[in-house]
Amino acid sequence: MRRSNVEPRRDSKRRWKPAVVITFLVLVVAVTGAVYLFPKLFPDTRLARLLGTKEEAKAQDIYYCPMHPDYKSNKPGTCPICNMTLVKLEPEGQHPAHEQQPAPATGATKERKILYWQDAMNPAYKSDKPGKAPDGMDLVPVYADETPSAEALPPGTVKISPERQQLIGVQFGQVSRRALSRTIRTAGKVTYDETRVTRVQAKVSGWIDRVYVDFAGSLVTRGQPLFSLYSPELVSTQQEFLLASRAKDHLADSSVKEIAANAASLYDSSRERLRLWDITDEQIQDLERRGTPTKTLTLYSPITGFVVTRNAFPGQRVTPEAELYSIADLRTLWVLADVYEYEVPYVRLGQAATMTLTYLPGKTFAGKVTYIYPQLDNATRTLKVRLEFPNPRDELKPDMYANVDLRIDYGEHLAVPQEAVLDSGIEQLVFVAREDGYFEPRKVKLGPKVGNLYVVLAGVKAGERVVTSANFLIDSESQLKSALGAMTGGHAAHGGGAPAGSSEKPPSPGPKAAQPGGQTGHSQHQTRPSAPQMQEMPGVDHSKHGQ
Repeated sequence: MRRSNVEPRRDSKRRWKPAVVITFLVLVVAVTGAVYLFPKLFPDTRLARLLGTKEEAKAQDIYYCPMHPDYKSNKPGTCPICNMTLVKLEPEGQHPAHEQQPAPATGATKERKILYWQDAMNPAYKSDKPGKAPDGMDLVPVYADETPSAEALPPGTVKISPERQQLIGVQFGQVSRRALSRTIRTAGKVTYDETRVTRVQAKVSGWIDRVYVDFAGSLVTRGQPLFSLYSPELVSTQQEFLLASRAKDHLADSSVKEIAANAASLYDSSRERLRLWDITDEQIQDLERRGTPTKTLTLYSPITGFVVTRNAFPGQRVTPEAELYSIADLRTLWVLADVYEYEVPYVRLGQAATMTLTYLPGKTFAGKVTYIYPQLDNATRTLKVRLEFPNPRDELKPDMYANVDLRIDYGEHLAVPQEAVLDSGIEQLVFVAREDGYFEPRKVKLGPKVGNLYVVLAGVKAGERVVTSANFLIDSESQLKSALGAMTGGHAAHGGGAPAGSSEKPPSPGPKAAQPGGQTGHSQHQTRPSAPQMQEMPGVDHSKHGQ
């Protein structure tokens, strides 16, 4: 009985062992497949990077960011997060790339040329040999194929990856040559043409007998009677004229020539005296034909126009200095416009102008500038400009308000968008976009502002691209780079590049030929700043890099 019970137990154990082995093998195969397939199916996950690190390192060169080790790339470049230079990930058991001596070039492989060594945290610190930076970080090599155009870039140039450009919202504009014009828009007021206003006065003392034009605003024509005047002085002058006329007729045949001449002279002087008192030739001829003086004489309008003021009333005593009527010819009117002082240099005599009125929408009047007043209004800081407009249909009325446009033609000039210019008050900068994500600060000399464009006199060339958005962020990074270079003994200057098209060449930041004593062109960057200098750098914490 005991024997029989033992045998079934042994049989069950024999059947169980193969099942366990098969299950274990299946699990091993599943785990191995998951480890192999997971990085390929989900390459962007953190687990995929951890699982594929060694395999990728063996298959190809992998570069990572020292400050953000999770970011890896299969080609050299910069980190899109902090803009640090990526460092090559070395397989286990090998020394870092900067500790290996470069192998001599063979016929099969070509050695990568190292330009210099730099601090990944402080790219302004450069050296001609490997080692450690003042902040304790290992220096990383910079290869010639990683920065192909670095040697030709002027100081202050920064490099921004496409990912980071998109993150900060970089936009570009074009430098182009175009025909520029602008319009000065201002308000004006219609007024009388002062050269076409006539004032009517009696040149003798007397009393107004009758008024023919008895209200202001009346339209009068040339020669139309205005009022009649009684003047004792005017009556006596008529009598003298009649006596002189008779004496001239009687003494004309006198044998004494002097008597005849004196009579003719008296006649002419009396006639001229009446004419100077605005008595017309027709009135004088009528007086001479009638032979008796009239009590009153009528004065007539000297021009065609509208009566602006009327001070003549029946029975009123008048004197020569009293203004009885003011008549204005409205066929031509003036418009007084206010122009700001910064716009005055662009206004000139004879310049064409257009005018619109609110009560006549859609109608435009054409005129020109006839005078620029010499005195600036101290309260409004504007200058009066006088424009002249014809008014053949009497559509323009004095004291109307109008909108005046003065068009200024600048001709063809090189121009950049207004948003591209960074004006510090002392100098003006633009950031020129170059190849491989480089941005060069360029000093420019600007002319007048035309709309949303600036006329460029020097600094850029037609066809270049300039930054129009996020240029303040790029400028901050450029200044920070220049400040770091100055603290480490560099010679970079913000915006110090020579303007494009100028005869001056920007200094080359690349390495120079080796000098005696093993020093190279980058030996000047080995000056180590003291600890207080590093602590004074704004926004940079070096306290943890040496740990």
